[in-house]
Amino acid sequence: MSDMFMQLGLFAAKSIIIVLMVLTVMIVFFILLAKSKEKTKGRLVIKNLNHKFNETKEAILAETLPKKQFKQFLKDRKAEEKARQKAGQSEKNIFVLRFHGDMKASAVSSLSEEISAILNIATPADEVMLCLESAGGVVHGYGLAAAQLMRIRARNIPLVVAVDKIAASGGYMMACVANKILSAPFAIIGSIGVVVQLPNFNRLLKDKHVDYELHTAGEFKRTITLFGENTDEGREKLQHEIEDIHKLFKELIREHRKQIDIQKVATGEHWLGLQALTLNLVDEIRTSDDYLLQQSKNSKLFEVSYETKKPLLARLSGGASMLREKLFGFSML
Repeated sequence: MSDMFMQLGLFAAKSIIIVLMVLTVMIVFFILLAKSKEKTKGRLVIKNLNHKFNETKEAILAETLPKKQFKQFLKDRKAEEKARQKAGQSEKNIFVLRFHGDMKASAVSSLSEEISAILNIATPADEVMLCLESAGGVVHGYGLAAAQLMRIRARNIPLVVAVDKIAASGGYMMACVANKILSAPFAIIGSIGVVVQLPNFNRLLKDKHVDYELHTAGEFKRTITLFGENTDEGREKLQHEIEDIHKLFKELIREHRKQIDIQKVATGEHWLGLQALTLNLVDEIRTSDDYLLQQSKNSKLFEVSYETKKPLLARLSGGASMLREKLFGFSML
């Protein structure tokens, strides 16, 4: 009898532990769900790049110069700063932005916040520099990113875009808005074209005797599908849509870079920076670091970034969202 009570007690204890574990998992899930629904908060971060360059220079000189010469260097620098302030010499502000583009151009929301902050204080005497790295992506994402840069041009504030690695397709759509485009010698530039790609499983479904139905209102509500049987009419309609987007892309480039032979470069090809210079796709062969270092001698440099921390569930769902864009979205890549 005692053994039976012992077995019942152990069973009850195990049941309670399992229930508690299930409740714990459910509580954690609902907490994460609630946090994922909270509005993503961000903050504007400003970094003085002149301080960075000066600190680097000072650190190297402190190690390489004799102490007496190093002290004299610090004394001379302070004297120069005082003389400049006394003479009332005003330095222009250069606001530095960075855009690392993915397929969705998801950094456009931060870019919007950064540009809005800059436009509150910048004047035509200042300058905005965008360090751009993107291989392109969906049309609506990069179209919006280019439109954000147009806000700077609309205020007559000089805009410089620097490409150290790649500005292709949608990335070049952004770059072409600038007053001046800098490129590293072997950066990838161009790829002015549009592509749509997706698999079709219709034959596989037929082979497995699986029916697929698609009901739409509107002749071209769906041109091509993943699972249905695509028609020549649908393919033709999609091709027209792609060509219309390509036409708008070329018109945007022609508007901002009149020196380009658009028929020669709008073939979907890409070029290295040195080649792109001969095609007028860029204006100067130079890295962003070299440009900023030179400008730091006569200008005040401020790196502006809008930093956000996404909820856990939003980060987990990011991969699935990107896959969906690749399958169904218009891509400029």
